[in-house]
Amino acid sequence: MISSFIEAKLHSASYKILPDKTYFGEIKGLRGVWANAKTLEKCRSELQEVLEDWLVLKIKSGDTIPGLRFDFDRRKEFIYA
Repeated sequence: MISSFIEAKLHSASYKILPDKTYFGEIKGLRGVWANAKTLEKCRSELQEVLEDWLVLKIKSGDTIPGLRFDFDRRKEFIYA
């Protein structure tokens, strides 16, 4: 399922505090998926929103998604790595 993919990717996210005391988070391997916020909680929340939006755009455009493979057999679910 896509929610499992999102959860796994968020679990692998890395965060750091920038010189301006804001938090920066990113998911390596997913180009363009990053967030910056004043608190760690807000950064995590924004990163999840960015990831969800990024997935929608990738799926809509038919691009490949690193770590996610769609199986169009209706008897099966999504497969993620």
